[in-house]
Order: sequence, then C-alpha cells, then structure tokens
Amino acid sequence: MDRIRQLRNPIRDYAWGSHTALAELQGRASPTPEPEAELWMGAHPGAPSEVRCDGDWIPLGEWIRRDPEGVLGEAVVRRFGAELPFLFKVLAPVQALSIQTHPDAEQARAGFERENAAGIALDDPQRNYRDPNPKPELICALTRFEALCGFRRVGEILAGLEALELPCLAAPLKLLRGSPDRDGLAAFFSGLLTQAPGERRRLAEQAAQAARDERGDSQQCALVTRLAEQYPGDPGVLAPLLLHFVALGPGEALFLPAGELHSYLGGVGVELMANSDNVLRGGLTGKHVDVPELLATLTFRQGAPPLLAPRGADPLEVAYDTPAREFRLSVLRPAAGAYESPRERSVEILLCSEGEARVQDVKRDATTTLARGEALLVPAALERYRIEGDATI
Repeated sequence: MDRIRQLRNPIRDYAWGSHTALAELQGRASPTPEPEAELWMGAHPGAPSEVRCDGDWIPLGEWIRRDPEGVLGEAVVRRFGAELPFLFKVLAPVQALSIQTHPDAEQARAGFERENAAGIALDDPQRNYRDPNPKPELICALTRFEALCGFRRVGEILAGLEALELPCLAAPLKLLRGSPDRDGLAAFFSGLLTQAPGERRRLAEQAAQAARDERGDSQQCALVTRLAEQYPGDPGVLAPLLLHFVALGPGEALFLPAGELHSYLGGVGVELMANSDNVLRGGLTGKHVDVPELLATLTFRQGAPPLLAPRGADPLEVAYDTPAREFRLSVLRPAAGAYESPRERSVEILLCSEGEARVQDVKRDATTTLARGEALLVPAALERYRIEGDATI
C-alpha cells in the first residue's frame, strides 16, 4: 500500500456534456459519439476509480479497505473513517447544469436515513440523498468557466424582473417589494418554483420573449435567451435575474458551501468536493426536482460570491484556501525545479492538466510517467515523492 498507483477513471455521459473537451484532455479521438460531462477520480460508489495493482484493476474503495491507514493516513481515518473523504472531477459542460444546491452534514445524514427507511433504492432517479455526506465544493477553471451563483440583492432582482414587464409576475413582485428581506426573497422564490405546471411554462415563455425583445439588461437578456433555448418552458430561465453571473478565468475558483444556489453554464474546470453525490435541483434539468427539499436547504444568502486565487510564495506550488475539512486543492508546476513532497502528508490524487511529468518514489527510486489527462494516487504510507517535468498538476 506504499506505492504510487495508476488510476483508471470513469466518465459520466450526462446530456449537458462536451463531445470534445475530455477526449482532448486525455488524447482520445474527438468528437465522441456520446456527450462526456464529468471525469470522476475517487471512491464514490456511484462511479469509483480503479487502481492498478499487480496487473489487475481494483475498485479504489476496495483497495482502501485492505489497509485504510496505509492509503489514507492515520489522521484521515480518525476523522473520516475508512473512506476517501473527497471526490475529484473534471467538468465539461456545454449547456447549463441544473439550478441546484447541496446539503450540510446534518441535512445529508437525516435525508439519507429518511430515504433508506422509505425503501428508496440508491439508484432510484427519484432519490435526493445517495450518501450521508455533505457536499462543499470548489470549482477551479481550466478554461473560461461560466456560472450563476449567489442570490442578487432584492433591489437588483426587482429592477431586473420589472424591466421585463411580465404580466404573470405582477402580484409576486408586489409582495417582494413589500418585504424586501430574506423572508420575502424566500417566499418569492418558493412561489416561482411551486406554481402549477401551466403557470410555470407561461412564465418561462413570457420571460424568453421579453429577453428576445431585450426589455432589460443586455447581458441578463442574453443569458435568459440562451437558457430558454436549452430548457424551453422551464422557469429556471429566470436564474440570471436572480443569481450573480460569474466568469472565471483559468486558475480562478469559486468555493460553494452548503445551501448556496448555483448553476454551471459552460467551460472546463476541475471540481473538488466532499465525497458526495447529493444534489437538490430546482430547474434547468430533466432529472428529479424536489422543490420542498431544495427550499429547506437554501440559506438565501445575498451578495456576489468571492473569487478565489491560489496563494503561495513557492513557484512550484500554490493552493486554494477554503474552510472545507475534506479536501485541499494545490497546483504544482515543476518546470521551475523539482517538486519535493512534504514528509507529513495524507492521501493525494495527482491529475496532469498540461504537459508531462515524472513522479519518483524517492525511497525506491522508482519513476512513473504522468501524461496530460492521466491521474495517479499517492498513498499516505509512501514516504516521499519528487516531481520533475514541464507540466501543470
């Protein structure tokens, strides 16, 4: 358990994925016949990675269970148990993901137990909680990456929606003007999502037409039109008037705690999160939508989300600071010299996003090549490793 291991990682073929981005990252033929949305690196039972061991491929979770402390490290096992506490992904959306949020630890545990007691199978499409874990997450752009995140201030929401002159929103907007606080925003948003199906479709169609007529802010209208083309009849097309639009440049990141409403619109980025697949959706999707559960988890925090830049004085390594206990994202650039791992470390996954590197087990003097799009798992029991090469990891 103290050797660097090659990982074989599954790709999720969700409809919103790219036909080119992940294939090009891994040097495969492009475009692909099916959309490729997410590359998963981790041990989540929904799509576990596999470890190369003595000529065989073994599910990562099974390999960890053979020696949890050797793979994860004593401190990780003590805090999180015998499971990899994070899930690492590459996301490649070409159309919007659902408007969604994620639960905190207490909500995830209670929801998982509740759905288990109700006899809902883990793979049932109607299930909300596929594991008992919270899902704080960090998205870091590899290319320009667009997102909607964080409620706008009520005054901004009122101005944007009133400019569209939507007849079916006259009464709800009057109520929001009379209660321009968190409770008023929660009631307004709840009302939008709980309308009868015919009313929701009418609202979406009116919003799409108003956006095409450019009755409001040009950027917001362009985004509403774009979402209406992808999800016709879905009231989630109003999301650009409710949430902040964020465009990340390569290397910029967003941290999303529990209860933060968001949607990713397009681009390629690495996503690092707690080991969870719990998603509560409110729109812009053909998947299961559970409005009451979504509303119960939202914080309704107002204000633009802060962008994160990597920190560190070492030219070989910078890192992103977040409050998450389960993970830490670093970027290594060994072209400036050999990167030496610290002696005190836990389990790590190394993903090469550019170039090619040589990863050396210092004790054994054994070297593994890490090419673009490939990933390695470095167990905690490995004493020290060195990376050389013109690469980004």
